Amino acid sequence: MTEKAAQQPNQQFGLQRIYIKDLSFEAPKAPEVFKSEWKPEINLEINNKSEKVEGDIYEIVLSMTVTVKNKNEIAFIVEIQQAGLFLIAGVSAQQMQQILGAYCPNILFPYAREAVSDIVGKGSFPQLLLAPVNFDALYAEAVKRKTEQANKEAETAAKH
Repeated sequence: MTEKAAQQPNQQFGLQRIYIKDLSFEAPKAPEVFKSEWKPEINLEINNKSEKVEGDIYEIVLSMTVTVKNKNEIAFIVEIQQAGLFLIAGVSAQQMQQILGAYCPNILFPYAREAVSDIVGKGSFPQLLLAPVNFDALYAEAVKRKTEQANKEAETAAKH
């Protein structure tokens, strides 16, 4: 048994369920948009939130908005909330934040990506496969920004 395992023998992580909480597709310029040469500009906004449901069960919701413009006009917008229920127990507060902010979204992203691709195809647009997202890097950047903001606030408070 490793020293780390001996320190935290009750660590648990389990995926309970994955589901779409909300999905929206809008093609405001259809059918005119199908007449134009297809040169899409893709914008992806991504966010995630977590909430303790009960006991050691957490709901993580990965929210994505994909806006695709063609010749500076919106061709379509897809909004999805891909969610999952996860059992997480026996981890430190820092580990919990990393799991909720990066690890779980990494698990949910392929499901959201597939749903976006499917709905875009059903809208009669060319297949859209979103590039992978590095949630670990996004989480690290968010932690860095939060730390810098806290330091600025502390400096400002100390000056007054």
